[in-house]
Amino acid sequence: MAGSNHGHGHTPAAWTGSIISFIGFCVAGAFMVLANVPGFWVGMAVIAIGGLVGGAMRLAGLGSEPRRAHRQVAGSQS
Repeated sequence: MAGSNHGHGHTPAAWTGSIISFIGFCVAGAFMVLANVPGFWVGMAVIAIGGLVGGAMRLAGLGSEPRRAHRQVAGSQS
């Protein structure tokens, strides 16, 4: 597994979505400690926006290509 090079998470879409979600997590956590309910929900909305942005960037071609299962046809060897 250490030698596999399938680019898991090493794309602009993954990095952008993760960073936006992390910022939302920090905002929600800070407002939870401050007992500010509206601020907490703003942070939760930022987390959801991070997922949407990452998904949109993947659809725009900035994510990794989906892995296809390799089928071996009976009788052929590769």
